[in-house]
Amino acid sequence: MTRDYFRYDSKQAPHAVFPLGGIGAGGIGIGADGRLQDWEIFNRPSKGSVNGFSHFAVRAERDGSVVDTRILHGPFTGNRSGVLHGKQFNTFGFGPRREEMTGFPHFAESSLTGPYPMATLVFADQRFPGPVTMRASSPFVPMEDRLSSLPVAQFEVTFENTGDADLDYTLFGCIAFEFGGAVVDVSTNGSLTISGRADCDAGSVDYAEIALATDHPETSYQRHLFRGSWFDTMEVYWADIARGGPLKDRYYGDANHVSAPHRGPHIEHSVLAAHVNVPAGETRTVRVAIGWYVPNVKKTWVSRFALLDEKQTVKPVWKNFYATQWDSASACLAEVFAQWDDLTTRTSAFRDSLTSSTLPITVVDAVSANLSILKSPTSLRLEDGTFYGWEGCHPDAGCCEGSCTHVWNYQQVLPFLFPALERSMREADFFENQVPETGGMAFRMALPKGVGTNAERPCADGQFGGVLKAYRDWKLSGNNDWLRSIWPNVAAAIEYAWNDGNYDKWDPEKTGVLHGRQHHTLDMELFGPNAWLTGFYLGALMAGAEMAETMGEADRAALYRDILRRGKAWVTENLFNGDYFIQKIDLKDKSSLEPFNFATGTTGHVVGNIFDQYWSDELGEIKYQILEGCGIDQVLAQWHASLYGLGDIFDPDQFASAVRAIYRNNYKPRLGDVPNPCRVFGMEDEAGTVICDWPEGASRPAIPVPYSQETMHGFEYAFGCELMMIGEIDKGAAVFAGVRDRYRGGNRNPWNEIECGSNYARSMASYAAIVVLSGFAFDGVKGEMAFAPQVQSAGQFRSFWSNGAAWGTVAIGGGAAEIAVLGGLLTLTRLDLCGRTYGQDELAALDGAAGGDGGTEFKAGRVLAFSAPELEVTGLQDIGASIN
Repeated sequence: MTRDYFRYDSKQAPHAVFPLGGIGAGGIGIGADGRLQDWEIFNRPSKGSVNGFSHFAVRAERDGSVVDTRILHGPFTGNRSGVLHGKQFNTFGFGPRREEMTGFPHFAESSLTGPYPMATLVFADQRFPGPVTMRASSPFVPMEDRLSSLPVAQFEVTFENTGDADLDYTLFGCIAFEFGGAVVDVSTNGSLTISGRADCDAGSVDYAEIALATDHPETSYQRHLFRGSWFDTMEVYWADIARGGPLKDRYYGDANHVSAPHRGPHIEHSVLAAHVNVPAGETRTVRVAIGWYVPNVKKTWVSRFALLDEKQTVKPVWKNFYATQWDSASACLAEVFAQWDDLTTRTSAFRDSLTSSTLPITVVDAVSANLSILKSPTSLRLEDGTFYGWEGCHPDAGCCEGSCTHVWNYQQVLPFLFPALERSMREADFFENQVPETGGMAFRMALPKGVGTNAERPCADGQFGGVLKAYRDWKLSGNNDWLRSIWPNVAAAIEYAWNDGNYDKWDPEKTGVLHGRQHHTLDMELFGPNAWLTGFYLGALMAGAEMAETMGEADRAALYRDILRRGKAWVTENLFNGDYFIQKIDLKDKSSLEPFNFATGTTGHVVGNIFDQYWSDELGEIKYQILEGCGIDQVLAQWHASLYGLGDIFDPDQFASAVRAIYRNNYKPRLGDVPNPCRVFGMEDEAGTVICDWPEGASRPAIPVPYSQETMHGFEYAFGCELMMIGEIDKGAAVFAGVRDRYRGGNRNPWNEIECGSNYARSMASYAAIVVLSGFAFDGVKGEMAFAPQVQSAGQFRSFWSNGAAWGTVAIGGGAAEIAVLGGLLTLTRLDLCGRTYGQDELAALDGAAGGDGGTEFKAGRVLAFSAPELEVTGLQDIGASIN
């Protein structure tokens, strides 16, 4: 399989929209047809939006005569009758939106090739002299969260003159300032920058800037497009760009003092032109970038959850993190152009480290595509840099606020690629969400930061998952001081299980098994023991014991291990049915709900008392349980534990049996055969793995756990990794393929996996497959790292790696290995490769090694080379031809 897998022809992939932007900074989408859309730069989602008539156009001239002028778009694949919702006289029944420029000449063919974070678009038309290629990207460099948060979109447009005479090409960038009373400025200091800013106070939440810039030496521009009524503006615009030669500036002065004779609000536009001569048979490239600056944020939604205590007085408006680093859109672009080559080289190096791997291509696809969630409106960065996330996005608003712990439990991108941001989430969890008196934690953080703690009941997977993530983040950072700063809160989170203030009575007797009322990520509660949530509890105890020892608390560590021992034994003996793990509950016992018939704590989904929520008189049983069902997440805690090097939570044989049972029961080759009353994320001939199923003969609740028949992608990816963990590589890859085949551009957008809205955070679970398939292990506290590959191609293994301090590539095979450090600082005291151990002395003897306080150091650009008979991978599963 080749990189053609990542190529999306605009006619076959009308839904393919590639996101550009910064972490927590919003972004712009570019379709496979080249249309700029999804202008989600104003601190909220805006799916399907346009920004006035913003677009690129090209022109070719020979000897002063225009050969051809075209909008840099491919064929239109939308509804030719128009969109269903929008401004009057520009919606359905009036043809495509005029802003999509379909009425002007454009290219007959176009395509977009990934993978993320770089897209290459190719435009071709026999009427235009030569193809035009555009490379679109935004900075994405692991460990560099500041630069990767830049609110910019970069474009490199290359003209290829395939003729036998010189041609003069022009790239036009038309940019709209779709905010009231835009004031337009132009700067020619080193580069040409045209910017528009809202004519209001810079501290207002309505304040915004958009800028368009190029560092090309030969330019012209118009600060204002023609103002008129009817269709005057674009009539004159086309005449201006199609007549040849440089643009003549048009400037009306202050927008507030000049009005045009038209009805409705006027949207200001500017146009920039870059002119380049291309000799016959050669190519030339023009660089241009769009930047934005919408610095002030406030809460625009009403929370569904009340605060636990009285609301604290905090500023209602805060700044975007990027507004603390740069003071304007122009300043953002100035930094981008100053570092253009470095930023694009490092972003390209990261992309290439994925595409050059020998991992299954569907894994590379799933990992790379879902990195884009960080650049979507799902992700925010608060004024102090704290990372904050929605679960996903409605078309025009965030969906499910608060960095929801039980959803963000699944994602593995931030801890490995931007670990400082992940640690900021831990700190927010423990310092903003936790009730100090009990250790219980709200699972949604309230905004503005510091306003108070949400009052909803703690959720078991989110609460204990936070402990597991704290362990992971400590091991990645190797920073005992950081662990010490959060340790009292981490310990309190574990001990909430038996705290007298735990009104849901999880484990008051310290049995190591959760009973009581257990809220979870499927948005209701389980009653009675189950391996899914108890597994998280056991994992937290296991991680907590090691952390307690490091903090010098031997007695606490011993207590945790004692409870862990009892819990593991009980789960092994009582919850495994010989095939997989089940839930122990008597659905007919209405009285079992009585201990929870009080108003404390909320869930937000079903109202009323405990009996209103869970008891059905008609059916005579408790609702929303699993019972003897085969749940996709029944052993999810082991996924976490194995990724972080914790050890076995479940009996290994029982774990493997359960994983195989999930594949046998829950994986559906054809979802169209599965009755699904829930949300539909897969249909007809599409494959997927459902949340819960009941094999023949298994007792099934009349109304089972919510979402049972759905295919939620983060669950699927974690499960696919579990299959890989037990050696079922092909089946794990099939699970990944089942998801990604649902996102091929013709059915859904490859860069927008959905669940509870668009750009859903849980899909970043896919990154874990890199850790699993490379057999990657890490311990920053000890300075150790290891690789034990699980797959190979043609006798070679190659992959990306990141240990939280450095990143690069690893290549093993034929008795040799190379570890390239592409970024950060790699510090090692021990390295294991395919079971061969390299200690401190051997590492210090390598080329480029330098002594350091914590071990041997290797800076970016160094390559660690090894030779030994053990460095062989030919006996591993061959996944076929590599991507390249």
